Formats: sequence, structure tokens, C-alpha cells
Amino acid sequence: MPTSDVIDFRLIGDDMQLVEVTLDPGETVIAEAGSMTYMDSDIEFEAKLGDGSSGDTGLMGKLFSAGKRVITGESLFMTHFTNRGRSRQRVAFGAPYPGKIIPVDLRVNGGELICQKDAFLCAAFGTKVDIAFQRRFGAGLFGGEGFILERLSGDGLAFVHAGGTIVKHDLQGETLRLDTGCLVAMTADIDYDIQSAGNLKSMVFGGEGMFLATVRGYGSVWVQSLPFSRLADRMISASRVGGRSADEGSALGGLGRLFEQ
Repeated sequence: MPTSDVIDFRLIGDDMQLVEVTLDPGETVIAEAGSMTYMDSDIEFEAKLGDGSSGDTGLMGKLFSAGKRVITGESLFMTHFTNRGRSRQRVAFGAPYPGKIIPVDLRVNGGELICQKDAFLCAAFGTKVDIAFQRRFGAGLFGGEGFILERLSGDGLAFVHAGGTIVKHDLQGETLRLDTGCLVAMTADIDYDIQSAGNLKSMVFGGEGMFLATVRGYGSVWVQSLPFSRLADRMISASRVGGRSADEGSALGGLGRLFEQ
């Protein structure tokens, strides 16, 4: 019997998506702090320590659960949105940067999803949001995701956000190699590791970094085309002190800047 609330939803938008969740009376959805976009009048929200999936575990239990989220860089608190009215009510959550929101039914994905530490957006009440440690030192050190990932477990819907376009790969024992920052999420039976990106020349001049991530096994893997770190690097490299140059956009602008001293 399901332990998570059964919620309805619709995705709105394309490159800057939001997910609109419809709650029956008494139903609750949990979300990252600050992700709410709008909500109907009978929706009430409360910031709580933890996701509430374990019931009343006492103050120390809640602090321990919430403290693990701080390790991943997330807020100590998670916001619970509950329909206190007598009719169905809506609450919507927005993506933090350009990309896609993907709904994942945990029940049909083995009850567990491992995702990058900033991918979780919201989920049905009853979903457990925990941390997962990399089992291999090399994958944690060079894998782009660090030693700590997020683990979502339960039997309801969870919503994950990532940059650019998201592609789902269903592996049947084969191996998939990808850029270390492009891995969004994977089911629990997928084995994750890293390997060198070829010979020394390819590693230094190939533009793909020194390592590639490898995923293999039986299960599903979600891959993003534009990791936020890559987007941020491009924005920083394109910015200049003093704002927009006078010759910005001109055909000789770049050449002219070679002689600026």
C-alpha cells in the first residue's frame, strides 16, 4: 500500500519550466526552500526540519536528518505545503535556472533514485530525502558530483531539475560514458565510476576534461546537456570589467581588443 501522497501535476513552460501540483484536501507536497512560485488560497506552508517521512523522531532525530542536508549545501529546513481547504488546490514550483523538470515515479524505479546534490525540487509527502556517499574514492574526487549525492526513496512522485535538455537512457548491462558534470540521476542498481579521458594529449587539449564518468548495469540514467557549472563558466568568461564594450557585436571587435593596452 502506498505510503506517499498521490499527487497530480502538470509541467508548464519549456526552457524555464515550473511544475504545478494539484493537492486533494489534506495532501502535502515537500519542496526545497524558496522554490515556490504561486499557490491557491487554501494552501498552507510550514518550514520543518526534515522531510517528515519518518514521523515524529524527536528533536535530535530531526536535527540529525536536517543536518545531513546541510552537508549537500541545501537549506537546513524543507518546506511542507498542505491543502487545508475542502476542494482541490494548486501550488507551483519553479526551476532555479534554464533546463527541464522531470517527474520520476519512485515506485516503478525500484523505490530509490540517486541524483546530484542540487537536482531535487519537490516530491510527494512521504518521500525520504537523504544523502548517499560515493563508494569509490576516485569517483568522488574526480567525478564532478563530489563524494555526496542525494538519495530519494519512497513510492510516490519526485521532481528533479537539471540544465539544458535531459535524456533518459535505459541500460541493459551495457556501459555509457559521459562528461562528469552531465550525470543528473540514476536508479540504485547502476554502478558509477570514472576513467581517464584517453591519452595525455586528449586529456590536456581535448576540451573534455581529464576524466569521463562511466555508468553501467541494469536501470535508468538521466543525463543533462548543460550542467550549471558549464553555464556559469561561460557567463564568467564572457563578462568583462566595466560592462559592455563600445565595439561589442562589431565584426572587428575581437581584433580591436588585441591592441587594447
